[in-house]
Amino acid sequence: MPRYKLKIEYDGSDFVGWQRQKNGITVQEVIEQAVKMYCQTIVTVHGAGRTDTGVHAIGQVAHIDLPKDDDSKIVRNALNAHLRNYAVVILEVNKVNDSFHARFDAYERVYKYYINTRKVPLVIDSNRYWWFPRNINISKMQKACRYLVGKHDFTSFRSTACQAISPVKTINDIKIKESSEKIEIIFKAPSFLHHQVRNIVGSIAMVGIGKWEPEDIKIILDAKDRKQAGLSAPACGLYLTSVKYKDKNLYESISAYGVSNHRHNPEINYLQVT
Repeated sequence: MPRYKLKIEYDGSDFVGWQRQKNGITVQEVIEQAVKMYCQTIVTVHGAGRTDTGVHAIGQVAHIDLPKDDDSKIVRNALNAHLRNYAVVILEVNKVNDSFHARFDAYERVYKYYINTRKVPLVIDSNRYWWFPRNINISKMQKACRYLVGKHDFTSFRSTACQAISPVKTINDIKIKESSEKIEIIFKAPSFLHHQVRNIVGSIAMVGIGKWEPEDIKIILDAKDRKQAGLSAPACGLYLTSVKYKDKNLYESISAYGVSNHRHNPEINYLQVT
């Protein structure tokens, strides 16, 4: 059975996350339904990250094994036709080696968190940003983030429901950009704990408004106590933007078919998903 790599975009507002759940509809579920309608076969869609309820993606990656060897463009168009009733679109499809695994072969995942600080409520972007109408000191937030880069025990920033065996993770980089009233925070790491990004954002926001000092983030990190950190930032501001693989040529075929309409990507001057 040929294996296909999918690049996926979705608005997570109406989903209870990526992974199949009993309490509501998920992104994985609707894509598997689309494959079944296309191939009349039940398959499993293997995703690179498990985004939570309300979390969006413009660069989720998954792989599927299909019972027929169709052109990548045909697969992409067929799946999108069956997904038209959902806020999900397959951006690209590539044929890959059957050894490729969307989750286990990824070496880095990139998430972006978006904050809007304008003083009046959001309308168009109400489910795209965290509306946080406060004056924020970006320099202090950037200084606070330096304590979080590298390999640490992130117990203070993981969900109490996190099922990861170890709280130790490595964050490769955190960058913060500001444009007008919009703030973009970029996280790069091999993997993340449950709610790790959102808990970090909620904490460094306290630094940004002057409630805490940057050095307090180091104290919270060392405490290894979730109660010491800030509240979790809302899911609506979080996006899985890309998943990186070491050898692109090893996995991707020469022909790739994609679409460029990122309907849900906020425009700013930019495993378990948190």
